[in-house]
Amino acid sequence: MKRVYADNSSTSYPKAPEVSDVIKDFLDNTGCNVGRGGYSDSYDVAMEILDARQAVATMFKAKSAKEVIFTPGVTYSLNMLLCGFLKNGDHVVTTSMEHNSIMRPLHALSKKGVGYDVVSCARDGSLTPYDIIPLIKKETSAIVMTHASNVCGTVLPIYEVAKICKERGIKLIVDCAQTAGTLDIDVQNIDALAFTGHKGLLAPQGIGGFVIKDEFADELEPLITGGTGSRSDEFGQPEFLPDKFESGTMNISAILGLRKAVEYIAQVGIGAIGEKKMRLTSAFLSGLDGVDGVEVVGKRDYTKRVSVVSLNFPKSDNAAVSHTLDNVYGIMTRCGLHCAPIAHKSLGTYPNGTVRFSFGYFNTAREIDYILQSIKAIAATAV
Repeated sequence: MKRVYADNSSTSYPKAPEVSDVIKDFLDNTGCNVGRGGYSDSYDVAMEILDARQAVATMFKAKSAKEVIFTPGVTYSLNMLLCGFLKNGDHVVTTSMEHNSIMRPLHALSKKGVGYDVVSCARDGSLTPYDIIPLIKKETSAIVMTHASNVCGTVLPIYEVAKICKERGIKLIVDCAQTAGTLDIDVQNIDALAFTGHKGLLAPQGIGGFVIKDEFADELEPLITGGTGSRSDEFGQPEFLPDKFESGTMNISAILGLRKAVEYIAQVGIGAIGEKKMRLTSAFLSGLDGVDGVEVVGKRDYTKRVSVVSLNFPKSDNAAVSHTLDNVYGIMTRCGLHCAPIAHKSLGTYPNGTVRFSFGYFNTAREIDYILQSIKAIAATAV
């Protein structure tokens, strides 16, 4: 059976060329730690980690490689940023398109005296930035938001929100899980950007991080303290970046894989990658026009979105459709609430969820045609 992968917003597949080779080479031929050994192999790997940091910094237009902090992923990064910064009495504004990687930390913090309000997004997932302003209070210390919905792909106006934050002295924390490697991102007006490697950056699972401005880092408490390989004569956690937020042994092999993936993206060009994804997405959306029994959730066009498309099948059970796509047609999707129930409520798809298709750089036009043919065949048999 033909197999087609259409779940890239969950994790990209395949990864960038040579990523697995780099990981295997490190594990087979080097394997040592960094910051814990006084020998040349350790020093060489440390320089490779620095190169990886610089590659990420360059991609996001950070001022310095030291502003790049490596973590296991975007969820860890958001927890470190929110729980390390927000205190009893603080207030946060977020949006109704958020993933649980933001909503669950905010819910937990609300039990510790942190307040938050949610600005409503439109039925297509779009946000009018000025709708945030009435929710801002004197206690508001941060706005935290996604760059693009993991449910419907709508891109949110982070740079317009950045202006609102700057005018009021409020921190802006952005989750770019669905946009890194697809859209050009400039962190100069963002206080902290949380990213993950295994989606659009075409890197392995288990590696991500955040980019943080020096002045914001000074206000952030590390949630994890311990060995950093620096200032080992002191019990206090180092205050300088990146060591302040990188305690314990690093996931070196995944970081090296991330570096190779980011280098590949730089070679191909983010613009070229994003353009191909949008071309595939546009063909997919156009092919759904006039198909009875299939509803596109969110924007019907390909502008101001990423390559994530959710469908509802009102005449069928969405879970059954997803099962048929896999077992009959070999098409891999994700069905349900996608860890974003608040987004589904805004989109009008709660509690049933949707069938989500998400296309990556390595998908092809022929695969899009095959997916469309399969959807039409399923819709035609719906009662």
